[in-house]
Amino acid sequence: MEELQDSSIHHTTAKVITAIKNTKCYEPIYKELQRLVASPGVDKNDMRNTLEDAIKAAGLETEIRNMIYNLVRSRLKKLEVGDVRQTTKSAQSDPLGYLKRAGVLWDRRVRKSLNAMCGELKVPLHGQPRISTDREDFVAKWNELSNYNMDLANYRPVYAPKDLLEVLLSLKGPTRPNENSDQIPQWEFSHIALPVKNLFELRTHYADLLRGDPYSVPDLAVQCQRILDSRHAPMCQQYLKKGCTPAPYRGALWASVLGSKLHDYDIENWQKLRNSVWTTDHIVDKLVFKDIQLTASNDDQYFVFEDVLYQVLLCFSRDTEIANCVEYESFPVKGKTYEGPPSGVVPFHGICMFAAPFCYLYDSPVCLYYTFRAFYIRYCHRLTTINTHPQGIVSLCLLFEKLLQTYEPQLWSHFRELQIQPLRVVFKWLMRGFSGHLPPDQLLVLWDLILGFDSLEILPLFAIIILSFRKESIMQVASLDSIEAILADLSSIKVLPLVQLALSRD
Repeated sequence: MEELQDSSIHHTTAKVITAIKNTKCYEPIYKELQRLVASPGVDKNDMRNTLEDAIKAAGLETEIRNMIYNLVRSRLKKLEVGDVRQTTKSAQSDPLGYLKRAGVLWDRRVRKSLNAMCGELKVPLHGQPRISTDREDFVAKWNELSNYNMDLANYRPVYAPKDLLEVLLSLKGPTRPNENSDQIPQWEFSHIALPVKNLFELRTHYADLLRGDPYSVPDLAVQCQRILDSRHAPMCQQYLKKGCTPAPYRGALWASVLGSKLHDYDIENWQKLRNSVWTTDHIVDKLVFKDIQLTASNDDQYFVFEDVLYQVLLCFSRDTEIANCVEYESFPVKGKTYEGPPSGVVPFHGICMFAAPFCYLYDSPVCLYYTFRAFYIRYCHRLTTINTHPQGIVSLCLLFEKLLQTYEPQLWSHFRELQIQPLRVVFKWLMRGFSGHLPPDQLLVLWDLILGFDSLEILPLFAIIILSFRKESIMQVASLDSIEAILADLSSIKVLPLVQLALSRD
C-alpha cells in the first residue's frame, strides 16, 4: 500500500514539475533560484538547509506554494481528464456520450454562425489590417472608445442565453431498458444522469457560512490585511468564505485566489494584445462593441465603465492563451469543423457582463483584465458551453430542478399546471452568474462565495432562494410574463442573510 502511495505521489510530483515548466513564471523563478544559490548566504557544505532558508527569506517559498496551489486546482485536473479520454476504448458506449456530442455540436453551431456572418458581410474571419487613418483614430481614442464611430447596423449577437436554453431543453438521452420514450419528461432535466448535490450535501459544502464570526468590521479589515501580507492564496480563499469581504481588499484577494497578480511578462503580453487590436480589424471587434452597447451601456450600474470594457474585451478576443486553457468537450462527430476567434470565445449577447463587475475592483485595465480572464477560464466558460462538468451549466440546471422539486413542491406544481418551464424564468440568472440582475455590491458578495468555495453551485441554490422569497406573489399569477415581472427587480435582495437562512432551514 505504501509503495502505491509513493508511486502516486511521485506521479503527481512529476505532473506538477512538468506543469510548472510550462508556465510563464517558471523562468523568472528559476533565475531567482540561481541567484540565491550563488549568494553568500548559501553554504555549499549545507546546501539544502541554507538554500531553504534563503528561499523563505526571499519570499520565494510562498510564491512557489501559490503557483502549485493554482496548478493543482486547475491545469492538473484538466490533464487527468485528458488522460481518461485517451484511454476510453469506445466513445459510443459512454452513457454521457449524447451530452458530449451535444457540446461539440453546439460549439460547431456557434462557430458556423460566426463564419456565416463573415460570409454575409464579406469580411475575413481572421481579420484584416486597419487602414492607416482608422488605426490612428483608434489609437487616439483608445481611452475613450465610446467616441469611436463604428457602423454596427448589420451586426448582431451570434447567440443569446435563450438560444442555449432551447438546445438544453431539447437534450434527449438514450432510452433505458423497459422505459417508454413517451414517459420521459419533455422539459425536465431529471433524465440526465449527472450527479448533483442535495440540500444536505450543500449544507456540508457551505458549512463555513453557518459559523458565527466574532470579528467586528474594523477587525475584519485588520484580519484581511494580515492575510494579504502573508501572500498565501489558500488563506485568501478561506477568508472569502465569510461573505463579508471589506470592499477595498476584494480585488487583491481575488487576484491572489485566481493567481492573477501582475508580473512583467503580463504587462508585455497586454501591450502585445493591445497592439494587435490597434493594427488588425476583426469581426469580433464589432460584436464586442455591439454587445457593450446593448447591455452595459444601458445599465445604470455599469455604463460609466464603457470605455474600460471596450479595452478589456477587445484584448480578450485576441488572447490565444484562453483557447489553450479552456476545456471543451471532446467527442467523435462527423461533419465540417469551423474556426473561431483567436481566443476561441465567440462573443454572445451579454458576454461583457462577465467583465463589468470587475470594474468596481480595479482602477487599472491591466489588473482588471488578468483577474477577469482567470475568472472566465475557471468559471464563466462552463456557463456558456454544453459539458458534463459538475460545475457546468447542464449540472447547474439539473441541480436547480431537483432542489425546486424537493424543497418547493408547491412552486414546482404551480409551474407544471401553467405549463411553464421553471428554467425559462431563471436561466438568464444562471448563465450570467446573476451579473446585471443583482446590484453590484450584492453580486460581488455572491462571487466572493463562488471563489471562496470554488463552486458555481451557489447560483442554482440562490435562484431557488429568490423564488422562495417571492413565492407568495408567484403563486397568485398565471403567466410567464407576470412571473418575470415579479422577479425583474432584485434590488432589495441581500445575498448573505438569505443564503444563510436557506442553509440553516430544516
